[in-house]
Amino acid sequence: MLDQIEFFDIQSPCKRVCETDKQGYCKTCYRSRNERFNWLQYTDSQKQEVLRLCRQRALRRYYFLLQQQKINSAKQADSQIELTF
Repeated sequence: MLDQIEFFDIQSPCKRVCETDKQGYCKTCYRSRNERFNWLQYTDSQKQEVLRLCRQRALRRYYFLLQQQKINSAKQADSQIELTF
């Protein structure tokens, strides 16, 4: 099988695992439904913009998950403190 890079200047971020989150973005490549369906029609500059947006979405998700972990850790610590008294 040939790599996409041999045919396209800007490679699709698709990981071939399509599952969307509550906002409608793919959980693995972070593109919207329209961005996934229209990728081949986009110009290179449009693709670059989509990739920029995907990086922003990925960072937002990463920081959200980090916040959730901190909250969960704090709750666990609080419950352990309560158990010692």
